[in-house]
Amino acid sequence: MTLSPSTDPLSHSLQRFSTAELHALGSQARLGLFDSGLGGLTVLRRLLCRRPGHPCIYVGDTARVPYGVRSRQEIRTIAAEVVSWLRSQGAEAIVMACNTTNALALDVAQTEAGVPVLGLIDAVARQIHQRRVGVLATPATAASGAYARALRAQREGMQVIEVGCPAFVPAVERHELDSPALRQAAADYLEPLLDARVQTIVLGCSHFPLLQPLLRQLVPADVQLIDPADSLVSLVLSMLPSDQRPAAIQPDLSACEVVCTGDASAFSRSAGRWLGCAPQVSAISLQSEAQGL
Repeated sequence: MTLSPSTDPLSHSLQRFSTAELHALGSQARLGLFDSGLGGLTVLRRLLCRRPGHPCIYVGDTARVPYGVRSRQEIRTIAAEVVSWLRSQGAEAIVMACNTTNALALDVAQTEAGVPVLGLIDAVARQIHQRRVGVLATPATAASGAYARALRAQREGMQVIEVGCPAFVPAVERHELDSPALRQAAADYLEPLLDARVQTIVLGCSHFPLLQPLLRQLVPADVQLIDPADSLVSLVLSMLPSDQRPAAIQPDLSACEVVCTGDASAFSRSAGRWLGCAPQVSAISLQSEAQGL
């Protein structure tokens, strides 16, 4: 496991791979996805609706959820470890279905993988052109400034306000999508964005789209809520040969392996709520997780 220092992980992007290499993946190339828990299923669901039955392996690192309150070094160690495990299972490209590792450890993932690594932040930054943008993210992602850098690289002078939302990921993991306490927390997080009259709010954690019904009630109708999963899945599909099969309403998990580092039965039940069917889940143990990281 290699941990190289970096001041800006986002500088290590898909540019390390030529267009030919990105499009060299076969139609059945196995994709490795990971997140700290349930959030990355928002990416997996979109992928397997738009590309039904594509071979995938998904890691939900539930033993260490949430990532967003951990130190930078912990996040980089975790990312390297999960990517190494996915490569050992035959993943031919890595999809970082987690904004926090994307913000703080993309360079580590690239070095560890040796294959294309795609992340949410750069994918969605290319699609946003408004001048005033808000980002709701984990505390670690917000503190990193990763979204601001990526967005301003696309449009000079863009006003970007990033807000850390520590209450959101634990709420989603326990299936609390609306409550008086959560509603108040959401209103507090949104206040600086709405005061700045942002035109767009990026849901900068893959857990947060599951809170979109609540958030939609709290923001003006003319403020756009953006889920980066859509942009990331489009980028992933652009790497693969075209598929003539129509998109599906429900994700086709027939060629998808789902694993977690915590309680497999509990994760299967929870995943079923978001995927529409409960996947078979196996438990795995990763080295630093076993050591208490």
